Amino acid sequence: MSDNMLAMIPRSATEELHVQIKEYKGKKYVDLRIYYTTDNGANWSPTKKGVTVSPENLELLKTALEKAQKEFEGEPAE
Repeated sequence: MSDNMLAMIPRSATEELHVQIKEYKGKKYVDLRIYYTTDNGANWSPTKKGVTVSPENLELLKTALEKAQKEFEGEPAE
């Protein structure tokens, strides 16, 4: 299994959202998972809170995130 970290998004002092490309049994996917720390960020451990997205669904996720961004910027979502 290999991992490719794309982003670490802070949620609080003890939690981050990690966005990674992972591979399992020869299949790649995007993993969005909450990680936590109990030692001021020296080590991060995954929680069960997360979701995997297959490559086939990335375009749908991208479209949804773009709509959300437009909504937050005050533009009407299409």
